Amino acid sequence: MGNTRSSLSNSIDWLANGPFAPHIDTYKHYLTERGYAASTVSNCMSSIAHFAQWAHGRRLQAQQITESVVVEFLDGHLPQCRCTGSVCRHRASLSAALGHLLVLLRTHGILVPPTVRMTPVAEELQRYDAYMDHVRGLAPKTRSMAVRIVSRLLTTRFGKGSVDIAAIQPDHVRRFFAQQAKLYSKPANAKSVVATLRGYFRYRTSLGDAVHGLIGVLTYPANWQLSVLPKALKPEEIEQLVGALGQSGQSMRRADAIVRCALDLGLRSGEIARIGLDDINWRTGTITLRHTKGRREDVLPLPAATGKAIAAYLKHERPKTSNRAVFVRHVAPRDVPAGPDLVRKTIRQAFARAGLPYTRSHLLRHTMANRLLAGGSSLKEVADVLRHRSLNTTMIYAKLDSRKLIEVALPWPGSTS
Repeated sequence: MGNTRSSLSNSIDWLANGPFAPHIDTYKHYLTERGYAASTVSNCMSSIAHFAQWAHGRRLQAQQITESVVVEFLDGHLPQCRCTGSVCRHRASLSAALGHLLVLLRTHGILVPPTVRMTPVAEELQRYDAYMDHVRGLAPKTRSMAVRIVSRLLTTRFGKGSVDIAAIQPDHVRRFFAQQAKLYSKPANAKSVVATLRGYFRYRTSLGDAVHGLIGVLTYPANWQLSVLPKALKPEEIEQLVGALGQSGQSMRRADAIVRCALDLGLRSGEIARIGLDDINWRTGTITLRHTKGRREDVLPLPAATGKAIAAYLKHERPKTSNRAVFVRHVAPRDVPAGPDLVRKTIRQAFARAGLPYTRSHLLRHTMANRLLAGGSSLKEVADVLRHRSLNTTMIYAKLDSRKLIEVALPWPGSTS
């Protein structure tokens, strides 16, 4: 029934007469408002027309559309589709268009949010995440990593059953850690697993559980503190990177401004992504960083080169949007800020254009610290610029301070000086 249509069906305008007719204008406005190209909007309308024709044959109304119905359409109907008229049959296009439709229908209350039945493990993780947020004040990224690790432990032990901490034995924790350690290239990197599990068991202790024996079996892998030199760009590589800026092309002004923020200010990728238009004071030449890793607000001087790159982007390249973020998406949906992943990708591409064999965006933060030390700044000043809570975090850069190292160097044994 859903695959055949009479000659009458061929003449029906499914957008105007189908089950979604009352929502078509709103749907079109939804796409246009988010900056989708006219061709993309047209393709989405064709996709909805196809879905409406199928839904009519199934006697489905807008309020009955769910993810499972969309899957039935894509997996069951599309491979043997015989719908009439000029309709879209491209699976990826149909999936994207129907995804927008579901969002729109839920936003306007046509569909109720899907009910998600949480497993006991999921409920436990939700409580622990709230504890890390409200009691320990951990950053979202740290909490996300901790939830993933604890989820693996609890799922491995309890599956979809109830969580009984007393049922976790020391041997379970040892075997779990041994399995997790294999996921890391260096054993020392598995220390995050130890820190996460210890943090979780301390949380369970605060609830009255006797888990001291589980904490005792977790020991940190051998890791010689400050044993590795932080990688930084050499002066000639910095010139090479800066020389590759200013190229013409799509999104190149945004790329220049992002690289400048990382190189001149030592900002993390997430901090760059979160810079808002209201955070830059052009009169005083300062920039305010909000929602940082240290969960505080910091005001930094805005270097002239960095400010010039940001201003050029804002004036000549940034698309029109109601979003107050400085760096926004240049493709639809445009009313969305650029995320940390886009910042990291942009810096990787800048390295490639400059002919540098690097990929890590954090390299520019290390470079910033090295440049400060080479210019005569103290470790305390470097810590202030990098916004480290503890000076111990900055101590790794002491090995890059050539001026101080020369002062404490001992003569080579057997030499005259």
